[in-house]
Amino acid sequence: MCIAVPAEVIEIKDGNIGLVDFGDLQHEVRLDLVDVKVGEFVLVHVGFAIQRLSREEGLETRELFRQCYEAMGA
Repeated sequence: MCIAVPAEVIEIKDGNIGLVDFGDLQHEVRLDLVDVKVGEFVLVHVGFAIQRLSREEGLETRELFRQCYEAMGA
């Protein structure tokens, strides 16, 4: 099973690279597959933003991930 994780785009750099915020972690990802702006949410899978999300979807999904990790004791 593959999982894509929601993240907020906080900076767009040359070369179609975005700095995204997963909540507790910031990481650079490729933006080649989506057209996004700073402040928008994306789903990230293996270093690529693969889909744009609404802010509500992004925040809700991020919270669900947080709750799952908490329940697992992570």
